[in-house]
Amino acid sequence: MSDLVPATTEQAAAVFAALADPTRRQIFETVARTGRGTATALSHDVGISRQATAKHLSMLADAGLASAERSGRETIYRPDLGPLGALSAWVTRVEGEWSARLDALAEHLDATKPDN
Repeated sequence: MSDLVPATTEQAAAVFAALADPTRRQIFETVARTGRGTATALSHDVGISRQATAKHLSMLADAGLASAERSGRETIYRPDLGPLGALSAWVTRVEGEWSARLDALAEHLDATKPDN
């Protein structure tokens, strides 16, 4: 099945794991919408501590969903949507394959259905 995943299995797993947490999704959506964010600013938006926000941002960066750049005492995170595009392509491909299989099954069942 790994040949269906455009990124490595580990990368796909990291993206799914990073986005599985609702708080992390909220942080990612905010960074993606605004184009950047710091742990301090984002902690106010999501209502959790700066340290917890920094850990969430670090996991997003580890999954390739954000890049980090030091600016003085702060780290600025910017979104990276590339991994989402790769996973979207994978989901579309898998959906297409299953749709084709289900269509073929429906045709087979229609063809073998006894006449009433």
